[in-house]
Amino acid sequence: MHIEITEVSPRDGLQNEPQPVATEIKVELAKRMIAAGARRFEITSFVSPRAVPRMADAAEVIAQLDAGPDITLQALVPNLRGAERAAQTAVQEWVCFMSATESHSQANSNCSVDEAVARFEPVLALAKAEGKRAVAALAASFGCPFEGVTPVGQTVQVAKKLHALGFSELKLGDTIGTATPSQITQMVHALRAEVPDLDLILHLHDTRGLSLANVLTGINLGITRYESSVGGIGGCPFAPGATGNVSTEDLVHFLHAEGYETGFDLDACIDTGHWLSKALGRPLPARLLKAPPIGTTIPLDGITRAVG
Repeated sequence: MHIEITEVSPRDGLQNEPQPVATEIKVELAKRMIAAGARRFEITSFVSPRAVPRMADAAEVIAQLDAGPDITLQALVPNLRGAERAAQTAVQEWVCFMSATESHSQANSNCSVDEAVARFEPVLALAKAEGKRAVAALAASFGCPFEGVTPVGQTVQVAKKLHALGFSELKLGDTIGTATPSQITQMVHALRAEVPDLDLILHLHDTRGLSLANVLTGINLGITRYESSVGGIGGCPFAPGATGNVSTEDLVHFLHAEGYETGFDLDACIDTGHWLSKALGRPLPARLLKAPPIGTTIPLDGITRAVG
């Protein structure tokens, strides 16, 4: 079975960095991950530079990357203004992002949930006119830093509104990394019962070390599309306590060990993680940057041996 991975490090990975990241670093990161096998990216975000200053160079990143025809670029657009900026670039897919809870919606988008949904109607119209695809993304789908566990019914109701508006794909965001396998199972079953035509993608953060368990749960439920960030970097500026995404190295390593195909070169992912660690000047949380892949051996000669 083939598992599709969207690389989100240039956007979700870098949006919360404490220090500015040069445009050249973002472009080089994407190029390295293309060489490692990535074919779909969340490359940037057309949000207000005042709100998310790390994404202020969105258009420059896309222009300098000059991705080939087999690479799909996504960018986040929160509203019509963001979509109009995205329309001036080579981005093929617009990710219309909002929150499942009222509190996170106010923090993330400065509007209510219903107002966020309404903002997407002109965005969808423009996407159709420009020949672009629009994908919905729902933050805090499983848990909210301000309200706690997000009720399944609440996420389902927002998903139904998005589907009625015209979206056929939905990214379920575990923004603060609180989802558990049982939550994933309940949510997927509920969504399939209410909106069976909606294609689901899991966007998981590894705040509490549950992401790979949630991936396996998702696969067992038939979900084949996931999002990850090389090095395990990431976080939401508007969700206190949110840490990095599931790392691409760890996800690819896990999937290959379980017999799934990804199209990614694990060694190239690990090399990119080490490069990014140096570029950002700090250690990154990916486990495969600290331990070798399963099956790696070392010579017996020369090691310290037990005495006795």
